[in-house]
Amino acid sequence: MNLLDVDGLTIRDTTGRVLVDDVSFQVRAGERAGLIGESGSGKSLTALAVTGLLPRGLTATGEIRLDGADMIRAPRGRGDVAAVVFQEPLTALDPLMTAGKQIAIPIRRFQGLRGTALRTAVADALDAVRLTDTERIAGSYPHQLSGGQRQRVAIAMALACRPRLLIADEPTTALDVTVQAEVLDLLNHVVTERETALLFITHDLPVAARVVQDTHVLRNGRIVESGPIARVIAEPGHPYTRTLVDSARRFDAALPRSRP
Repeated sequence: MNLLDVDGLTIRDTTGRVLVDDVSFQVRAGERAGLIGESGSGKSLTALAVTGLLPRGLTATGEIRLDGADMIRAPRGRGDVAAVVFQEPLTALDPLMTAGKQIAIPIRRFQGLRGTALRTAVADALDAVRLTDTERIAGSYPHQLSGGQRQRVAIAMALACRPRLLIADEPTTALDVTVQAEVLDLLNHVVTERETALLFITHDLPVAARVVQDTHVLRNGRIVESGPIARVIAEPGHPYTRTLVDSARRFDAALPRSRP
């Protein structure tokens, strides 16, 4: 059985306008899948529907099964199955709470730890996302951390739930190129080590190629192409996918090359 089954997902706003149109895909346990598309393509709304977190005023039809649970007819938090890392950690994290306390909340909830055991688990969670100065990081507020550190804290919070599916929604967009590469490497490491399924959402094909195996390309709320990401990049079948590939190649060609 698939860990996640999305079948005919359609999302409408209060006027009846269709934002996501008949989207279907699956994610197996341990699989790395991508949702790729420009802003407004419906990829983030799809992720919110999967976790039962659609904003008020939006309605979903079709079928979403997350570990067998019906996330459309009976939406509810499934932190033990799926957890989300959002695009901008400065807004996703609570500005009035230290990083350590924010990581402690899901650990206490899902693992039932208290006291010294909880503090040790928080330090271990920070160490797992390669934040070595764990005591300082745990005692810092989000604004006292760099963008890369905040995103690692957000990943640590998500992993603290011990989810079987990690949903990463544009997790590197707000980071510079060097930090972006470090976070992608971290995601690769943790999902491999923990055998966690990954649903990676981005507008950037080359970024997705670093972490996913199969991908689904969305445009105007519809999936226009699916397949192994290596094939999608090498032999794009849809004109929109070819546009994404060509844009990425032009950008890469425009980058300055260091001299040997």
